Amino acid sequence: MTTTRHYPTKSFAPPGTLALGTLLAVVLANLLVVEAFFVSAGPGKNSLLTVAKFVGVHVALVMMVQLVLVARLPWLDRRIGMDRLTVWHRWTGFTLFWAVLVHATLVVVGYATLDDAPVPKTFLALAGVPASLFGMIAASIIVGTAAVSVRYARRRLSYETWHALHLLLYAAVAFGLVHQFLETTTFTSSGWATAYWSLLWIAVGVAFVGGRVVLPLWRNAYHRFRVAAVVPESDDVVSVHVTGRHLDRLPARPGQFFIWRFLGHGRWWQANPFSLSAAPDGRSLRLTAKAVGSASAALRHVPVGTRVFAEGPYGAFTTLHQVKDAMLLVAGGVGVTPVRALLEEATGPVVVLYRVRTEAEAALLTELEGLVRARGAQLHVLTGRTGAGSPPNNPFDPDQLVALVPDIRERDVYVCGPPAMTSAVLRSLRALRVPRRQVHAERFSLA
Repeated sequence: MTTTRHYPTKSFAPPGTLALGTLLAVVLANLLVVEAFFVSAGPGKNSLLTVAKFVGVHVALVMMVQLVLVARLPWLDRRIGMDRLTVWHRWTGFTLFWAVLVHATLVVVGYATLDDAPVPKTFLALAGVPASLFGMIAASIIVGTAAVSVRYARRRLSYETWHALHLLLYAAVAFGLVHQFLETTTFTSSGWATAYWSLLWIAVGVAFVGGRVVLPLWRNAYHRFRVAAVVPESDDVVSVHVTGRHLDRLPARPGQFFIWRFLGHGRWWQANPFSLSAAPDGRSLRLTAKAVGSASAALRHVPVGTRVFAEGPYGAFTTLHQVKDAMLLVAGGVGVTPVRALLEEATGPVVVLYRVRTEAEAALLTELEGLVRARGAQLHVLTGRTGAGSPPNNPFDPDQLVALVPDIRERDVYVCGPPAMTSAVLRSLRALRVPRRQVHAERFSLA
């Protein structure tokens, strides 16, 4: 028996626009309140310390925004996508880095000016004050984390090492909070200010712990995910079927992904984001992975019955964002997995472009062909080396896309594949003036 899934109806505004507008409105509203408390608290002991205090209150607000962006709140994630939220978190982090440096420098120089003392002596004197010491520790952690997050350094670290270092930011938040409430600052200038700031931090903390800890733990305890079957699709591609309790109540949609851990198989801290390769039917979930690393290669040997810890569903790569009846689904390599799931849910005219080097490397091709026939859709398998031949084989050039899909401007376009392919498709869609709200692409990764 097929389980019918009922998804939320579309809102009056594009979901991503609505979510971004809501997020900005909340941030701006709190910014206005903070500015009002800053003005009512009065200036600092001199002009430099006044500016330092002004920067300091905004440092705290930026910290809160950073935590919310990576809280994995379902309402935001389904509408904006983890990839975009993570990028915003990254740039907010560098904003925090510079704001902390400016704040710390102004504090030291401001007190040195006030006391008519050398800057090094003032720095050491401030380090002996508990409130200032907590702030210095928080600042040092933030600066260090920013240093290892620069692309040059990040590329030379494994994800696990980088993530472990990144976790120190939570310690920086804790030290920063103590610093804020020990100092005689805007946050403690009145009972109203202290109450407001405390409630705001509590709300951010609840959102973060709820999204990152409580919700995943509850879902896994409730659904009790287990491996039901492991099916090799080819020499280097494998599908894992996961079952559990009450999966019809799991709010997963075609195109989304989970972060998977197979308990007792590999290291417990190793997690991988894999998309659903079939539409969730209320009875089981399926992921399909290509062996590109030790973790994905080991999936072939996961025993049936293995307990699974799954975080999610995540991602905005769904028909929630569809604005046209017709769709163009573009997949590259193992990026076909969410595209194949989306094809199950598609109802209007659909064209699928599947880019692989050879048909032998086309994972799930038989399933795609069956779905295409059942839905009266079109499938083009695009093979060959890019740039080879005469004329060159560039299937995602604008003229080639229009030749394959003449009405491309009247379709929602979903793109998933290697970064180079995705970038090429997006460039061509811009050149063809496909409206931005009709273009959907998402990077399925942890950082």
